[in-house]
Amino acid sequence: MNVFVVAPQTSSYRGPELTAARLAKWAARLGHKAWLVAGAFHDWEPVVPERDLARSLSGYVAFERDPKAGVPSLRILSSRSAIPARRIAARDFFSALRRMDEELGVDVLLVHSTFWNGPEEAARWARWKRDLASIGEEVRPTSFLYMPHYRPPEPGLSPVERTLRMAWNATALPQILQAAGRVLCVSPPECDELASMGAGGEKIVHFKGLLDDDVAGAIDRASPDLVRDRLKIREDLVVSYLGPLEPRKNPLAVLQIAKRLAGRGIAFVIAGAGEEAERLRREARGLPNVYLAGLLSEEEKASLVRASLANVILSRSEGLGIAQLEFMYGGVPVVTSASYGQRWLVRDGVDGVHVSGPDDVEGAARAIEALARDDSLRESLGRNARERAREFLMSRGVAELLEAARP
Repeated sequence: MNVFVVAPQTSSYRGPELTAARLAKWAARLGHKAWLVAGAFHDWEPVVPERDLARSLSGYVAFERDPKAGVPSLRILSSRSAIPARRIAARDFFSALRRMDEELGVDVLLVHSTFWNGPEEAARWARWKRDLASIGEEVRPTSFLYMPHYRPPEPGLSPVERTLRMAWNATALPQILQAAGRVLCVSPPECDELASMGAGGEKIVHFKGLLDDDVAGAIDRASPDLVRDRLKIREDLVVSYLGPLEPRKNPLAVLQIAKRLAGRGIAFVIAGAGEEAERLRREARGLPNVYLAGLLSEEEKASLVRASLANVILSRSEGLGIAQLEFMYGGVPVVTSASYGQRWLVRDGVDGVHVSGPDDVEGAARAIEALARDDSLRESLGRNARERAREFLMSRGVAELLEAARP
């Protein structure tokens, strides 16, 4: 089959974009022809000049190996939006889809994410094709799958962005859910909420193939010394945050935990990039047990997992948490605010610790102290976490999904 996986852009650290690229990779590994379809940006920086895309007769520029994602890709005309901020808007995506279908043949179209116009255009295109078939026109059958990575609009957003998300969820999202042949959710809370918005029960697929087997293999092979040496970590124990440095993820809470546990022989590593990076740098001054790592290579990420006694995430809203799955696979317990999908993913007292929400810094500090002090507790939670994460291997999940999605 010809499989097209659509994301607003590519990214080095954002979960939905990483998942899209990895799904395209595994579709190809399983013997399909697969492309990642993405906007012209990588973490909001241009990858393809706009003039090249504007001149393209196809409406896209093709790469045998994308310079950022490393998989076959089709980069589409797009722009950075002002409202809402930090989003990508596809331009004339309907026409680009028509040309992809004419030139390459679209058997499966899997579109990612909410709060951008790609899913709306894809839904309109898929519905148009079905309507053509209904009046007797000959069209190539296409399975339209939608993976929203949905989470409720969190209170921590600005009033403008929060209400824009609420409006998008109330208007665009139900129409996309209606047009999709299958809707992929990543946790039972998301499945239930999407069903209540109009995705019939027969459409809902709880998709668990979110842990890239290649990442899992890198963790198995990794040495903790690589990241320790690079960051010159002096402490015996390491607690890690890995992911976007943005308000929703609440990385500043990690600094507050580090302050409370100063002098206990525990290093706190914060790895990632995003709009909170500069504030983190300012506020981390004077905290000798905090190490700001920036963006890590895949090898360094795996090393960080192996070096960690715990992963901490006091997110204000979390669909699931790809980084948490990776730490869990490495046998690392997760200390979490248990927001939305993480309450289901990380089982309290089984493979991690739930605290009382994103502002419970004291509870997180106590949980980390307990893990640092009690080897048997840490090892028990770590074993359970690894077994839990094995359920989410991507190779198996993608194979099952594409077999069921044949048009």
